[in-house]
Amino acid sequence: MIRFALRVFLSVSLALVAAPVFAQTPGVDENDCKPSPLMSRMPGCGVWECTKKDFDSFDVVINKAGEAKTLEGEVDHSKLICAASASQLQLARNAEAALKKAGYVVVFSGKHENHDNPAVTAQKGAQWIMVQTSQWNEFPTYELTGVLVKEMAQEMTASAQAMSDAIAKSGRLDVYGITFATGQATITPASDQVLSDVLAMLTANADWRLRIEGHTDNVGDKAANLKLSSARAAAVAAWLTGKAIDAARVSVAGLGDTQPVADNATEDGRARNRRVVLVKQ
Repeated sequence: MIRFALRVFLSVSLALVAAPVFAQTPGVDENDCKPSPLMSRMPGCGVWECTKKDFDSFDVVINKAGEAKTLEGEVDHSKLICAASASQLQLARNAEAALKKAGYVVVFSGKHENHDNPAVTAQKGAQWIMVQTSQWNEFPTYELTGVLVKEMAQEMTASAQAMSDAIAKSGRLDVYGITFATGQATITPASDQVLSDVLAMLTANADWRLRIEGHTDNVGDKAANLKLSSARAAAVAAWLTGKAIDAARVSVAGLGDTQPVADNATEDGRARNRRVVLVKQ
């Protein structure tokens, strides 16, 4: 899905707290951070912040208009501050040349409407890298983010009995763990356990009828989100009817981004809004 993306590199609090350190030692690594294995750093630059997530999402800029592609997978993110003698253009050009030499295809390079500083986005197979430059006082800075696109490993399950109890109590249940290919209604294999629990619940409650609702975050076109959410709900219903659940017991509805349960301004919030809801009829 494509959406507006704006990433702020240094907050006001960083400027107040870290200014003396960066002003004295811009090439020194901080906070036990190490250089990213994805790309060597520019000489004279120090890593100020680093995070690595086994599974998360990140928006990479793909064109001059500042549109972004949301990627999900293993995310490696670091922020670097460099010597005052370097420039943002120098950082961006070096990054682009290094990525091309390593066999990456450059998707975007230059300034975009959401950030008046050079950026580079490149892809090699499932691995994406984005370098976004910025400026802090006289020091050029850059964020290096790598996303290895992959499906989430489903590690939590909800028992059929727990599902039954929740629906019997409130008449509805937000279900997480039913996942789909990005931007599609294709159910991923990681969803099998949760779907099996839904199947067991319906089997144990033979008189129940359920409405299966598809919900999305607010990224992308609203009409497209409605269509996608409906297709995803239909895919869940098809999975269940394919396992001998009577089609008359399930109906579907696509509600797109009209009923968020969390703040779409955060990645965690958007993840919570992408869900399947079971409603007892």
